[in-house]
Amino acid sequence: MQSGIHKLLEDIRAELRYTHSMTGRDTFGERVMTAMAEVPRHHFVPDYEQRYAYANGPLPIGHGQTISQPFIVALMTDFLACDPDDCVLEVGTGSGYQAAILSRVVGQVRSVEIIPELARQSAARLARLGYTNVETRHRDGYTGWPEFAPYDGILVTAAAPAVPPPLTEQLKECRRLVIPVGPRYGHQELIVIEKRPDGSLSKTDVLGVAFVPLTRMPPDSS
Repeated sequence: MQSGIHKLLEDIRAELRYTHSMTGRDTFGERVMTAMAEVPRHHFVPDYEQRYAYANGPLPIGHGQTISQPFIVALMTDFLACDPDDCVLEVGTGSGYQAAILSRVVGQVRSVEIIPELARQSAARLARLGYTNVETRHRDGYTGWPEFAPYDGILVTAAAPAVPPPLTEQLKECRRLVIPVGPRYGHQELIVIEKRPDGSLSKTDVLGVAFVPLTRMPPDSS
């Protein structure tokens, strides 16, 4: 495992150099890199993909979903620019890997997942592995998790055609929403939204990405 993590960190550093002109990042914060080193990615990858667990690429996790490329996980986490005591909302729990990384960077993670099987599996996995500051729920991520809003940061792990208004409403002033935006088979852009003190929003394009689409529950779903 240690050799896999070492290679993963080296791959992240190499991609930082390659993407610097687009992201403006030549390094990630110490807490982000420590989290990438501490969270055992193989626990969040299906058995049939174990040999690729520490490769710097996305992997299928079933139900048409993926575990994101480690570099993108680190990049999105770093762009949140959160403090250790912050509470962050994640939209799209998936396997739970991004939530586990966030749990090592912030004080509390609230994560929502629309696919019931993945919601159950990730909740059990995170509990089994001891990520006690992560709370998950099966719900439509487009609407966020308003009961605990506003959040110190919001991170979305699926591409929306446009930024969901409920998410910007649940974001604190002077804090960030990191989200991929674009159609399923078209160009997607990772963007950072920052809410100004007056409630208006600024947008920064980061780089082109490829994410699974953000889906919605039927109107009559409970």
